[in-house]
Amino acid sequence: MEHNSLNPVFITLTDNQLLDAYSTTVTGVFKNVAPAVVHINVTKKVQDPRTARIAEQPAFGSGFVISTDGYIVTNNHVIEGSPAIKVSFADGIELASTLIGADPSTDIAIIKVYGGDYKPLQFANSSLLEPGQIAIAIGNPLGLQHTVTTGVVSATGRSLRAINGRLIDDVIQTDAALNPGNSGGPLLNSEGKVIGVNTAVISEAQGLCFAVSSNLTAYIAGQLIINGKVKRAQLGVAAQRVNLTQRIIEINQLKTKTGVYVFEINKSSGIYNNELAIGDIIVEFDGNPIATVDNLHKCLNEGAIRKKVSLGILRGGWKQIIGVIPGELQ
Repeated sequence: MEHNSLNPVFITLTDNQLLDAYSTTVTGVFKNVAPAVVHINVTKKVQDPRTARIAEQPAFGSGFVISTDGYIVTNNHVIEGSPAIKVSFADGIELASTLIGADPSTDIAIIKVYGGDYKPLQFANSSLLEPGQIAIAIGNPLGLQHTVTTGVVSATGRSLRAINGRLIDDVIQTDAALNPGNSGGPLLNSEGKVIGVNTAVISEAQGLCFAVSSNLTAYIAGQLIINGKVKRAQLGVAAQRVNLTQRIIEINQLKTKTGVYVFEINKSSGIYNNELAIGDIIVEFDGNPIATVDNLHKCLNEGAIRKKVSLGILRGGWKQIIGVIPGELQ
């Protein structure tokens, strides 16, 4: 009997066949990417709370190669403060590495090894991710090299607070099991492409793990390789979020219920915006509503450095528009 192409035939797979297909996918990804995933050994200086003495303590993490000439992505918190960073590959080869640059604001760092032709991993487009997709994590939890765990993308577009207080946007939530030592390792899709960098585990809540998205990581990695840092703008002020009264909101036709209160001008920053004063409340940046310090940080990107921008501020209860020129954050 001839098959009618207009009536597709659906093949029903048994549970065992489905599990076999899943297992084949995971093992295939692991075999392909394992040579590019590295174990990172560092030493960190820690203070004994009883004696106040400083001692060196071994620590470990993960990373992965992103170029044939040996650039490696990891987490900033893995290598921060370490005088020496050693990298071990799946074949047992251990090499010293050089720190190229680190960005505490996104917890991403780039190190480099020399003397080989390396097999890099590729970044997937994380903006196309959907909850429920397979997520495969490879790393060195608790120092156990090249461990693979699986789960799904639980959610996208999460936010995570970095060690320096800034908010990391575009974070992926996954239930793939992560432990100390997984940090800096890749979170992969079913094709073996990187969808995120494993970064944090909420220890109080089982199954809540987070990864910095591949799109953000690729951008930060490029900046670190080219400039050794990520360029950002600053206003040279210290500020905090404050609530606005309903009367202030109504008479000034504001779009937010909070603003950013300037309580200090940092004269050592080398930025002189004489229009901005202590006591001002920032509510707009180039027409964009500003409700929190995080909102302000998002606007103070590389494109705002040494460019005149308009700030909507509250002064004496009334909204004013002033012009300022952000400088570069050092």
